[in-house]
Amino acid sequence: MSQELRNRLFAELDRIVLIDPHTHINAHQPASVNLADILGYHYYTELAHSAGLAREQIEEPGLGAKEKVGRLVAAMAPLENTIQYSWFIETAQELLGFKDDRLTPKNWEALFDSAAKQMSQPDYAARVMKQSKLESVFLTNDFDDALTGFDTRTFIPCLRTDDLVFHFAKPTVQERLQRATGIAVKNAATMRQAIGKLFDHFTKHGCRACAISLPPDFVPLKVTATDEAAEHAVQAALQPAATTSVMHSRHLSMFVFWTLAEFCAEYRLPFDLMIGVNRAVYRGGVYQGQDLYDSRVSLIQYRELFNAFPQVVFPISVLASVTNQELTSYAWIFPNVVTNGHWWYSNTPTYIEHDASARLEAVPRTKQIGYYSDMYKLEFALPKFRMYKRILAKILAEKFCQDRGWSEERAIALGHDVLRGNVEKIFFGK
Repeated sequence: MSQELRNRLFAELDRIVLIDPHTHINAHQPASVNLADILGYHYYTELAHSAGLAREQIEEPGLGAKEKVGRLVAAMAPLENTIQYSWFIETAQELLGFKDDRLTPKNWEALFDSAAKQMSQPDYAARVMKQSKLESVFLTNDFDDALTGFDTRTFIPCLRTDDLVFHFAKPTVQERLQRATGIAVKNAATMRQAIGKLFDHFTKHGCRACAISLPPDFVPLKVTATDEAAEHAVQAALQPAATTSVMHSRHLSMFVFWTLAEFCAEYRLPFDLMIGVNRAVYRGGVYQGQDLYDSRVSLIQYRELFNAFPQVVFPISVLASVTNQELTSYAWIFPNVVTNGHWWYSNTPTYIEHDASARLEAVPRTKQIGYYSDMYKLEFALPKFRMYKRILAKILAEKFCQDRGWSEERAIALGHDVLRGNVEKIFFGK
C-alpha cells in the first residue's frame, strides 16, 4: 500500500510545471552540444578523479570532446553506485533515447554520436525544457552581465555578488564595475552609488533575486558608507598593487554585503544566501572539485542581518546536512528566513529525505523552497527534480497520509507549495 501510495503521489507531483530558482545555465547556450557537456559536469569529473583518473587526463589542454568522454567512461565503473550515475542514466534514457542501463566502453560511442545529432537540432533546448516540465529557470549572472539577447521571462536574471563582496580589491573587479556602471569608485559613497546602479540595471531586466555564496567564517555586521571603517577599507582596496590588511578586507566585505542587503530592501529582492563553503580545500582537485564544508559554520553569525532587515526575504541554503537543524530552527523563528533547496554535498537522497522531513514537520509550508537543480546544462533538471519528487512523495505518503491521516489531495497541495507555489510567492509576489 505504501509503495502504491507513493507512486500515485509521485505521478501527481511529476505533473507540476516548474520554475527552477537556482541554476548556472548560460541563457545563450542553455543545453548541451555533446555528451562531454553532460559528463564534464563537476560531479562526474571529481568522482572520476577521486576514484583514480588523473586530473591531467581530465583537463588535458586541447582535449577533444569525444576523447574526454571516452576517458571518463573508462573510469566510471566505480561510480555506478552513486546517485550522480543514476542522474546520467535517467538523462540518457529519457532525453536521448538510450536503451541500456549502464554506460560501458562498448556502447558509449553510439550514444555520443546519437546525442550530438539530437543536440544539434534547433528545437532541442525547448524540447528538453518541455520534457523536463520546466517553465523557466533562474540564472547566475555576474554583476557586469549585459542581460541581453535572451528572453528574461524564460531565463530569469539573478545578481550574483561574490566578486563584489570578496574580491573588490582586485583591479580587474574594479575595472569591471566601472565599465558596468560608468562610476569610478573613489570612496565608500561612490561604491554605494555603483552598487545602486547595478540594482537598477538588473531589476529593469527582470532580475528576481540577489545571491551570494559565503564562507563559514563570514560575519555580516553593519558597516555603512558613512562609517570610517568603510571609507578606510575602500581606500585601502583602491591603492595600486596594495595588499589589503585582514582588518580592511573584513570591513570591506561587511560594507559591501550590508549595502547589498540595503538595496535588496529598497528593490524588494530576496537575498539568496548559500552558506558554508570553503574554497580550494583540495588544491590538487579538478575544476570545481576543490571546495568543501566544515561543521564550524553557524547561522548565529547572521542574527544581526536577519534582525536588521525584516522586510528582506532570505532564502538560505546550507552546504551540509549537519547544519539543517539550525536552518530549520531559524526558519521556524524568523519570518524572513526561508529554507532553500538541498545544496551540493546535501544533494543526495539520504540527506534530502532527512532534511526535507524535518523542514516539512517544523517550518510553515509557505516558507520552504523545496528544490533547485544548481545545473549548468538543462539536461540535469529532469533527473534531479525527479529524484527530489520521489523523496517528497515518500515523505508525504509515510509521514502525512499514513502517520497523520491526510488525504492524498491535501498532501499533493503541500507538495505543490514547496515545488512551485512558494517560488512564485517569494520571488514573484504572487
